[in-house]
Amino acid sequence: MMRKFSTIVVITLVLGLLATACGAAPTPAPAAATPTPVPLASTAAPRVLKVGVLGPFTGPNARVGEEFQGSVTMAFEAIDWTIGDYTIELVWIDSESDSEKATLAYEAAILRDKIDVGILNWQTWVAAPCMDVVAKHHIPHFFGFGAGDIINEKYHSDPEKYSYWLGKTWPTPGKLSEAYIVALEEAIAEGLWEPGEKTVALCSEDTDWGRSYSEALKANFEEAGWNVVSSEVFPFGETEFYPLLNKIVGLKPAVVAGSMNRPEAFVKQAREIKLNSLLIIDGLGWVGEWYELTGEASDYVIDQIPQWTTDEAKAFKDEFEERQGFPVSPSAGGLAYDATNFFIEIAKATYEEYGELSRETLYEFGREKLITGEFTYTDGILMEELKFTPESMPDPVVGEDGYIFPVIQYFGGEGTIVWPPSWKEADLKIPPWYGQW
Repeated sequence: MMRKFSTIVVITLVLGLLATACGAAPTPAPAAATPTPVPLASTAAPRVLKVGVLGPFTGPNARVGEEFQGSVTMAFEAIDWTIGDYTIELVWIDSESDSEKATLAYEAAILRDKIDVGILNWQTWVAAPCMDVVAKHHIPHFFGFGAGDIINEKYHSDPEKYSYWLGKTWPTPGKLSEAYIVALEEAIAEGLWEPGEKTVALCSEDTDWGRSYSEALKANFEEAGWNVVSSEVFPFGETEFYPLLNKIVGLKPAVVAGSMNRPEAFVKQAREIKLNSLLIIDGLGWVGEWYELTGEASDYVIDQIPQWTTDEAKAFKDEFEERQGFPVSPSAGGLAYDATNFFIEIAKATYEEYGELSRETLYEFGREKLITGEFTYTDGILMEELKFTPESMPDPVVGEDGYIFPVIQYFGGEGTIVWPPSWKEADLKIPPWYGQW
């Protein structure tokens, strides 16, 4: 066996030498191929940021909840539900416009659904108890809409405890309602209106928001020399206003002013019984189909609400209504869209700084950058700039170049800006039936 193997080797060597002697070049060995790395199967779970959205998705203000859902969805769709290597998952927290139900739903979202952060909300009486929920569980909550004085009082009673309530997107009534009185006084000074006696009757819903609003109006009117002849409240959700309105008619006030979540019935009934005062109804335009519910009864009513003035705002409005199939209000859907996009920018910046999105990093960024005024938002569709400072907190900074609602007057379902002067589209108009008692 060994002899046979040796013979084969010898023959092979001889043939190789003969080939070389005859001039045949040896075949080069193929170059070593660069190995293609084989990816290892990832064992890391995909990173997810769970965002709780607090709003009235059922109950008496469900219409606002629909605008919240449409606006928030559009904002996150625009970034493909992705920030860095995180996928965004939304958890809808239904307040049902009820404080107790809202707190239970929020705790469930924290404990069962494991949300990392919360955004938005509509009513003051929902925001106030939810401040305790997020403080207890250390969940940062950005940009609640609840604006009544109780929110600011609670925040300032213990700024450390309530530091998880990171900024409001609606300032307290006193910071906005003053504009109504300024607009009226300017109209009087310009000779556009002679009210006779400067009397005002106040009426608002019996909620934290409504009471705060009437108190702010009372202070602002009295400071300007007006006589407040009546201040009434009525239950939240009230639709039968004839007894209250007849009482006000007997007082013959120059102005009737107040705020309520669904004021359409109030406006229609006021016209029916010929309440011939100038009407300031703050919040008439809070839902998109307000004119369908009031018709021409809303003509000459004064309100304070942002408008679709920029090209971006108009584009958002058109896209929203095409996709959702119903009208959208600037103060509900529009502000929710801006607030959500502001949160998205905060989350992006947090990710860049910390490489991680969590309740801890978002809270830290909010404390260090948002409420100090270092991080602001100038790409909104409604405001020049959304900004917070230690002096303004929990409110945004209010002003013409910051957060502002213009005073408008309605005609044919459209709002015309009558204040501030730099934005004015028309002078304030006094209804022809004014003062005809």
